[in-house]
Amino acid sequence: ESKTNPGESGSDPVAAVLIEFLFWLFSLRFLCVLCVSAVTILQPTDEPQRRRERKGSAEITRRHSGSSTVIEKKFPKDRVLPLVVLLGAVLIWIAISSLKVFPESVFPSPMAVIHGFVEELRSGRMVDDIIASLFRVTTGFGLAVFTGIPVGLWLGNHARARSAFLPLINFFRSLSPLAWIPFAILWFGIGDLPTVFLIFMASFFPLVLATIAAVANIPSVYFRVARDYGFSNTEILTNVTLPAIAPQVITALRVTAGLAWLVVVAAEMIAGRAGLGFAIWDARNGLRMDLLVCGMIVIGVIGVLLDRILLQLTKIPSVRWGYER
Repeated sequence: ESKTNPGESGSDPVAAVLIEFLFWLFSLRFLCVLCVSAVTILQPTDEPQRRRERKGSAEITRRHSGSSTVIEKKFPKDRVLPLVVLLGAVLIWIAISSLKVFPESVFPSPMAVIHGFVEELRSGRMVDDIIASLFRVTTGFGLAVFTGIPVGLWLGNHARARSAFLPLINFFRSLSPLAWIPFAILWFGIGDLPTVFLIFMASFFPLVLATIAAVANIPSVYFRVARDYGFSNTEILTNVTLPAIAPQVITALRVTAGLAWLVVVAAEMIAGRAGLGFAIWDARNGLRMDLLVCGMIVIGVIGVLLDRILLQLTKIPSVRWGYER
């Protein structure tokens, strides 16, 4: 069934007023902080001493019992500017909704979205949908990683097999994962399996191709030196091949994870009975645009968090060299 309208949820008016008050208080405080930060960034100065102080403030040296510890102190300009853009987008959203450029039924206000978000959290549907979507992505993407990377390693080290299978892999990689939806429903029915299958098909072939390209780009001198030192095939794999391809494979994982997250939302709209994609489709059928926008925001936030989690792999000491050129 479609989800109920806002007027039928029986929400407490006192809680709604309190939420609205806190929202505007936070927005006002956030705007003041950003204005102060912007003034600090843009404030001009011609004094050489001030310039030296700002330059020296990036690195503060503290000495403890004869040893020196270097602490990097960076002004978070790269964090302030995105927040300014985000706040600007929210203010534009508030202005358009306040001016009634579009009807409330097709362009919900930020407060309507907040109320819908609170409603979803209270009912537990939002948490259940997030868990269902993350389970499907984790399963499908994990299967693609644990099968695609070994296949890419094998094809990358065998030229004849690579020449034989590369056209077929490129063919399936060029197919849209959504084209498999009819077959997924016929083969696996409705539920988790068709969605996991679609995520696997969307992730497997790009990972295979990325791994093949990474292995093929390893300089041959690395393998010659390893053989001169008497490395076995296992030692060559663990000490030469894997460290050399790690930066490119990590980049491919980030791109493929984003693709898998897009696919799960689209697949749940058609072949699912739970998840964030199904929640958006259900909100559309119930004309609940506030819940629809709420689902879109959650999907975007989770997508960013997944990318940030995979980004931490680039900070591993053994692969950091590939990102410091």
